Amino acid sequence: MPPSIPASDFAELAPAAALPPPVRRHRSALRTVLSLPSGRLGALLTLATVTTAVLAPLLATRDPFALVAAPLLPPTIAHPMGTDAIGRDLLSGVVHGARTSLLIAGSVTLLAFVCGALVGMTAGWRGGLLDDVLMRITELFQVVPRFFLVVVAVALFGPGLDRIVLTLGLTSWPVLARVMRGEVLAMRELDFVVAARASGATTTRILWRELLPNVMPSAAVLLGLLFGQAILVEASLGFLGLGDPNAVSWGLLAGQAQGFLRVAWWLAVFPGLAIAAAVLGTNLLADAWAGVIAGGATDAGSS
Repeated sequence: MPPSIPASDFAELAPAAALPPPVRRHRSALRTVLSLPSGRLGALLTLATVTTAVLAPLLATRDPFALVAAPLLPPTIAHPMGTDAIGRDLLSGVVHGARTSLLIAGSVTLLAFVCGALVGMTAGWRGGLLDDVLMRITELFQVVPRFFLVVVAVALFGPGLDRIVLTLGLTSWPVLARVMRGEVLAMRELDFVVAARASGATTTRILWRELLPNVMPSAAVLLGLLFGQAILVEASLGFLGLGDPNAVSWGLLAGQAQGFLRVAWWLAVFPGLAIAAAVLGTNLLADAWAGVIAGGATDAGSS
């Protein structure tokens, strides 16, 4: 029975012969990504964002909720990013907000990857009726407006990081599942999979030890884009006042700046720059990685 949905563009670029060891190929591709200007800039921005989140207590020793100075002070040596409307240090808010924003984005990406891998790889490997059913379910989730659903969930169950993560993660996997399904469809008859079958490997081993490492390069592109999208959605929720009020985040800081744009420009500029840097870094990395694996697959096909 032919597949109900054509393989993805990524799958069309897959080589038609046995693949070299995944670890070696991935390391080579990573070096190529870092040799590109966009890849280096993306890696630098992403590394700076992650480092800020990890070292937040060392980089900003003040409590982000503590009142430390007069309200609406402009940037000074004592407070490099100024203070907010009630006298809290904005630098502490931005630095500690990186932890919240990256925690949400990372959790959403991980949950989406687990769901997408389970659905996509199972559908691509089994085919037939199960493939059709799983793809119809995928299409159902794909048409759900994620942002609206998160707003409804927050309105019904109250603000909370767990509700935001669950709602976003459980609605962000469909595109990833379709790409991984297409990759599995393109690879399941290749030599290394046939050899694994002939050696008596179980289906689980073939999927997670043989196919998954070879599917990951294409999936990593979408995961990078999804990570950036999750940061933007969380920031949008915080801007609208629908984030967790007990956790400082970039969106919450940007939302609190709405009423002071004319008198305190720094309240919106610094959280906005943090959001832009994080999203730009992941998008540049994903774009550079996509170009490298597409170029590598094209070279392999032509040779």
